Amino acid sequence: MATTTASESSAAPALKVAILGFGTVGSAVARILCDLPAGAPIRLSHVFNRNVERKRVDWAPADVCWSSEFDSVLSSDADIIVELIGGMAPAHDYVTRALSAGKSVVTANKKLIAAHGPQLSELARKNGAALCFGASVAGGVPVIDALQDGLAGDRLYRVSGILNGTCNYILTKLESEGVTFAEALTGAQAAGFAEADPTDDVDGFDARAKLVILTRIGLKAIVPPEEVPCTSIRGVQAVDFLYAHELGATIRQISRSERKQSEVFASVQPALVPIESPMAHITGSLNLVLSSGRYGGQTAFSGHGAGGHSTAVAVVSDVVAIARGRAKAQAPHANAVSLPVSGNFESKHYIRFTVNDRPGIVAAIANVLATHSINIDALLQKPGFDREALPFVVTLEACPSALLEAAMADLRKLDFMVQPPVTMPILTKEL
Repeated sequence: MATTTASESSAAPALKVAILGFGTVGSAVARILCDLPAGAPIRLSHVFNRNVERKRVDWAPADVCWSSEFDSVLSSDADIIVELIGGMAPAHDYVTRALSAGKSVVTANKKLIAAHGPQLSELARKNGAALCFGASVAGGVPVIDALQDGLAGDRLYRVSGILNGTCNYILTKLESEGVTFAEALTGAQAAGFAEADPTDDVDGFDARAKLVILTRIGLKAIVPPEEVPCTSIRGVQAVDFLYAHELGATIRQISRSERKQSEVFASVQPALVPIESPMAHITGSLNLVLSSGRYGGQTAFSGHGAGGHSTAVAVVSDVVAIARGRAKAQAPHANAVSLPVSGNFESKHYIRFTVNDRPGIVAAIANVLATHSINIDALLQKPGFDREALPFVVTLEACPSALLEAAMADLRKLDFMVQPPVTMPILTKEL
């Protein structure tokens, strides 16, 4: 006769998990849940998707409920809702209703958390639920947990990183192969790293949402996403890497946020980073997050920031945290305060001009910069380029970015410009 131990008889039943959205990440999450051993604290119970019948798979357990009606999932006995639809609508409505019903939510939705994270976290707290979003930044890299728990004893004042794998893939292609931006983008799309509409990635909006979340968690500062300035990488060309190498640097899309007293400085933009910086060695679609603390110094987190499996691991890890009872005790946005945000960093700058060459060009540029009290540090010009579209570079001594932008408005009006000048900050290895 079989016997049952006390621990077995008292074991809590597995929490039921409903997945909203059965795309690349959703199906990967389902695979992991279905592969868990018997006795695991979580199990897949529901899958929601539009036209769900075309999404059915034969490897899911027979008792999984497949539905295209959110109301039926909401009224079910599912304990945890995993939102993987993305975007703002209808995801915001679904998450709000789930938390209001007392169901815990796990999401990878960076746009949603960047825009509404504090309000949703408060809603979860009021209803005794959990809201977890570890997969919203850097995919499979557990940076949210690390900033929130692992570095809780420090006082962080800066977070920075390479937060968009698409941009990093494109920039490293420009650097390694000397291709055009259009060719690098086409390659990224063919490799599955870029969407058909790459705007959110290459213009910085994707990285901005992630930076806002990191700022909130790491620096305890709430900043509106739309107030963080973004600069596209579309203007960067292979020639910029030639000049960057001359300066002992390379180019990456850098997201950075720094809290100073009662203000936050933040931006997303292509920048020159010195070769000795950790940022310079992140290639392809990898991500890197650096945090700087008053007591612990700099800490780095690196790994694959996108892809179905790496993101799915982060999602399931959050689900497991809820099942273990850890997540409900956490307050992801606790102690964060709303602060004004500025992109007016002070740094050295790189400007690449492309001109129809003629005498007096450098003097004209220097005169405009001097009018704005900006000093030139160096001038670089490589031979062998067409004189009618001649690229050359001016580097500037440190100045506020707002001061430079005022000067650029005047420089763009000069009649010898063939292309709009490209400006990038020159960062130190500490960023």
